[in-house]
Amino acid sequence: MKLGNIRPILQKGPVTASAPCRIDFGGTLDIPTFHFPLRRLRPQTVNIALDQRTFVTFHPSEDARIRISSQGIADDAFEAGTAPYDHPLGLMFAVADYFAVEGVHIDIRSTSPPRSGLGGSSVAAVALIAAFSKVMQRMGQSGVSPERMALLAQAIEQGTAGIPCGIQDQLAAAFGGVNAWSWPAIPGRSPFLRRPLLAKDHYSLLDRSLLVAYLGVTHTSSDINSRWVKQFIGGRHRDKWRTITRLTHEFADALDCLDLNAAADAMNRETTVRKELTPQVLEKLGERLWGAAIQTGCGARFTGAGGGGCLWAIGEPDNITALKPAWEELLTQRPGAGLIQCKLDERGVD
Repeated sequence: MKLGNIRPILQKGPVTASAPCRIDFGGTLDIPTFHFPLRRLRPQTVNIALDQRTFVTFHPSEDARIRISSQGIADDAFEAGTAPYDHPLGLMFAVADYFAVEGVHIDIRSTSPPRSGLGGSSVAAVALIAAFSKVMQRMGQSGVSPERMALLAQAIEQGTAGIPCGIQDQLAAAFGGVNAWSWPAIPGRSPFLRRPLLAKDHYSLLDRSLLVAYLGVTHTSSDINSRWVKQFIGGRHRDKWRTITRLTHEFADALDCLDLNAAADAMNRETTVRKELTPQVLEKLGERLWGAAIQTGCGARFTGAGGGGCLWAIGEPDNITALKPAWEELLTQRPGAGLIQCKLDERGVD
């Protein structure tokens, strides 16, 4: 797929696309290392898209190079096909190289904190592919479907990362909403099955039943994920991954029927198992927030692979109301930490 120099197209007007981030339960099971051996247990992952979106805008560049600007990272530009993929923006340059594009200035802006465990880089990759899809449509070509956007973004990320990568972040970005994703592990077929959870007229109730906090420290998901992968491959703690699989089913079923107490209970039990695997999934402030959630009858867990980033809670609306001031007080103890004002986002990539 070669788009070539798109400066003339962009000179007629910028192209913009966006996609939502997510909170999750049962992450890691979307990595083939886990869901192929666990196939008989029907592993799945639940994610909830949030209105903390990442926006990608294309402008014509000053020359044929690809220039990328992104919050918190110095701008950089390379000739097509020459960018190093271990660059902080390497995934974005790799996506641009896939489309064989030139003459574009890519501006990336996110409303969620950087490296917060909400799927940031994967979301940006999906939004970037969506922007290229819009360019293709301007050129009279067919665009890229949301399913293909997710699959392509995951494949490029796994290729550039050089380690096994899941696909739940990309799917939440592409489809939005509240979903349970199953991983059937059947070669030659779609690698995922989507089960939408909750009727959309229940979204407002779930909004009042959630709380999301940024811990004020960034996380690096590859560190903890790599440890989990090594443990699993080495035959260690597989009983715990079977328990995580079962608890994810319990959580999905409880969420689907809005049994928030059951959902909170499943969440706390899953967090306990994850801590047994790797205690560092919750750093000190995260531990205190989790304890406060339990005391108010809520469930809480880290997002992504933990170790910093965000923590999210679920519970009956009255319990969440009681938890909110407790979390706010705890979060004042660390500069940069705080609650994230967000709601569910039923839209996917746009």
